[in-house]
Order: sequence, then C-alpha cells, then structure tokens
Amino acid sequence: MDKFYLFLYKFFNFLVNALPNKIVLGFLNFIAFCFYKFDKKHYRIMSVNLGFCFPNLNKNEIDKIIKSTYKNFAFFAYDFLKNQNLDKEQILAKVNFINSHFLENSLSSGRPIIVQTAHYGNWEITSLAIAAKYGKMSIVGRKLDSEVIDQILTKNREKFDIELISKKGGAKEMLMALKKSRMLGILVDQNAGNEGIECKFFGKKIMHTPAASIFAQKTNALIVPLFARRNGGNSSITDIEFYEPIDIDKLGENAVQIATQMQSDATKKVIEAKPDEYFWMHKKFKHFYEESYI
Repeated sequence: MDKFYLFLYKFFNFLVNALPNKIVLGFLNFIAFCFYKFDKKHYRIMSVNLGFCFPNLNKNEIDKIIKSTYKNFAFFAYDFLKNQNLDKEQILAKVNFINSHFLENSLSSGRPIIVQTAHYGNWEITSLAIAAKYGKMSIVGRKLDSEVIDQILTKNREKFDIELISKKGGAKEMLMALKKSRMLGILVDQNAGNEGIECKFFGKKIMHTPAASIFAQKTNALIVPLFARRNGGNSSITDIEFYEPIDIDKLGENAVQIATQMQSDATKKVIEAKPDEYFWMHKKFKHFYEESYI
C-alpha cells in the first residue's frame, strides 16, 4: 500500500510543479467533485456533523458546504505540495498575519506559549509561517498509517527548527519543549474519547482534549488561539488570525474546564464564519451520539 501512496504523491507532485496552475487547479477541482459524488462514507459523516452544528440548514445547503469543503481541501493539498521546497521568505509571502500582537505580546511576557488551533483552513502552513517569523516551535501530531507518506509529511513539517512530537505518549516531550521556551502547537478539535473532558460545541456535548489547558496550568503558559483561512480577496494567500490569549491562572476554580470550553468556543466561532474550511470528516460527536453515524 505504501508503494501506491508514494506513486500518488509523486504523480500529484509532478502535476503541481510541471503544469500551469490553472490546469492543475481545474484537475484538482474535478478530483474534489469525484470525492463529493462517490465518497459515501465521509459524505455521511460530514452530513451528520453539519446537521448537528447547523440544524436550520436544509439538505441542499448542507450539500453546498460539503462540495465546497472538498474543493478547499483539494486546494490545501495543492498548496502543501507547492510549499515543499520554499524558504522562509517565500513561506511568509504566502501568509497574512492578523492581530499578531496577541502572539507578540505573549512572547514578550517571557511565559511559555501554547498555540492552539484546529483542523481548519490551511493549518499545515501555520507552523511553517510562525516558525519562519517568530522562531523555534514544537508541534504535536499523529503518526500517519502510511510510513512513507508520514516521512514526507514530517520532512515538510520539521523545517525552520520545528520539532514534531508524537501525539501518543508525547507528554514529557511537550513539557520539555515548553521549559525550553519553544512554542508548542496543538490541534485540539477532534473527538478525544475517554481521554477528554465534556464540553459543548454548537450546543452539543463533545469530549474535548484538555491537553493545552493541562500543560498551561503545569507550566504557567499562555494559550494563544489562532486559525488559518483562505484570504477572501486573494485565494493564494492564507490569513492567519490570532485571538486574545487564554490565561488559565486567571480563571479560578475549574480552570482547566473553563479554558478547554473557551478553546471549543473559539473553534466554533471561526467555523460559523466560514464552515466550508473545516475538516468535517472526523466523527466529532461520536462519544455521545455514536448512533448518528451508523
């Protein structure tokens, strides 16, 4: 199977770098349409998730979001391939930082920094851009099932003094990164199952990872939410917007619960503004509503 994945990677990498952008994007839009029509498993998951989050939308409106979601992820795949060999200046030319003072002021405080985001928009460029502008960073990620693709992804993610920490069993490395004054990036939006804590998301119960909140409490870190989305005026530019830091030391009793709910709320807010850039393909509500995905 690895050989097949490697063939696909090399094939699309060749297309992206050898053909005019307009032709490549047209082809990728066709691939996205095919997934929309024939990927019944993920179509079902996406429909359920969108139904939970936007109960007032009819089937045609939900279908429109799903179709646009597939197109957006085709573009993000294209952008990932284009970013493979770019230097810091080239990466920074592809992003637009919004409200970066929230991160800069947090860095100036001298406290450890946890950057919290979600599988939203072009999240793969986020760590590259932040490390290119602000310096060393560690990010938490899950090892892919395909060894060869995982190696390719890791090589891209570890540019510009970025350290990749495995999501599974990486607690000590995360604490060490924060103690070494490395920014720590965590994706917090997927179903955490029995390892999570109960929060609300669009009014529904979910199990949200408390990792960012727990590490912030242990290390006196500030949590800086950020999200990356396509620029409305120039689709080749990614807007990376920072939000007001979460200072867990100021939240009193139940600080971990409150800080984790605030992270869930931040993700909800950005999704409401542009739902077709969210990764709707995971079973976000599975822990409490597993029967809905059957």
